[in-house]
Amino acid sequence: MKKIITSILLLSVATFGFSSGGELSLDHADIDLSDKESLQRGARNYMNYCYGCHSLDSVRYNRIAKDLGISEEDMGEFLIFDESKFGSLMENAIVDSDAKKWFGATPPDLTMINRIKGTPDWVYTYLKGFYQDDSRPWGVNNTVFPDVGMPHVLYELQGLCGHPPVGDSHVRYDSLSEYQTHEGGCEEYVSKGSLSPEEFDEFVLDLTNFIAYTGEPWKLKSHAIGKWVLFYLFILLLFSVAYYRELWKDVH
Repeated sequence: MKKIITSILLLSVATFGFSSGGELSLDHADIDLSDKESLQRGARNYMNYCYGCHSLDSVRYNRIAKDLGISEEDMGEFLIFDESKFGSLMENAIVDSDAKKWFGATPPDLTMINRIKGTPDWVYTYLKGFYQDDSRPWGVNNTVFPDVGMPHVLYELQGLCGHPPVGDSHVRYDSLSEYQTHEGGCEEYVSKGSLSPEEFDEFVLDLTNFIAYTGEPWKLKSHAIGKWVLFYLFILLLFSVAYYRELWKDVH
């Protein structure tokens, strides 16, 4: 509980900092929680690139396996990298004091980040928004989170942009007014990644989809139940109309 409260406070402070930096437009993340293949790829992406620093303290491995259609054997072989049990919470092994020393702040738990930000668009745009900035400790900055303390962990996949990248929308901060906004992502790569821009967008979309799922895993079941409830109400409506007509057929 203490970790969750700390994460919420850190993210809330960060949100204030983001909103005060200037006008920001977010790229739209067209997530689909019913797309299990996307969620499975997102789980793979998260465990390989995010889980080393960012835990998912409110979710258990077995819950993810059940919801996403992953067998216990595959979960243990491909998605559990430490001594955690199948029923364990997804807590990483990073020491808070070490993380704070390396990054300037303890990396927050990401279970609730989409709900805190109010939209998955924030995460989607953030992950695509790194660019070269030699003044920063890790040599990178971010259009969504200025002066970010996090390294560009997806560097090998995306490559490194020489200026603030812009995707589906325009991004401008007062502190970055020397940069001219444009469409089409990164036009000047310092180094190219192993994925094309389209492939990287899909990679980040799957990752964002999975993070959105971890914040509200019950949505998968509630959506399925909702369809049956609507079907039941429709059948009830048909019977109600038929009963109403039977009651009043002799009145007219």
